[in-house]
Amino acid sequence: MRKKIELEYPFSSSVKVLFSRLSTAPGLAEWFADDVRQRDGKFIFIWNGVEHPAELVETKSNQYARFQWDEREEEDEYFEMGIRVEPLTEDVALLITDFSDPEDEADAVGFWDKQIEILHRNLGA
Repeated sequence: MRKKIELEYPFSSSVKVLFSRLSTAPGLAEWFADDVRQRDGKFIFIWNGVEHPAELVETKSNQYARFQWDEREEEDEYFEMGIRVEPLTEDVALLITDFSDPEDEADAVGFWDKQIEILHRNLGA
């Protein structure tokens, strides 16, 4: 059984700007994959020339975007990128939910750490 991974990354960015990088093909192409295209209602994530289609299954403006890979191993798996704003301090955090085989968890976390570092750099946050 695959393991649910939940990660949190602090950001110094406006929610609106951050959300645009999580929910649009051009925004995701800036940091998440080598390229991202939208075709026939699908997001096509491209790494090393290989296409990985996913469907945007749920979104709430300025809060989260949830995707499901077409090639997922289990029907209820997804990856989600959400935004949390602390009410008192207004600190912004990016919340990642993903699934991984237990033996691949470190690689999955390393992947997200690397991609979020790129996003931080691109946003200057």
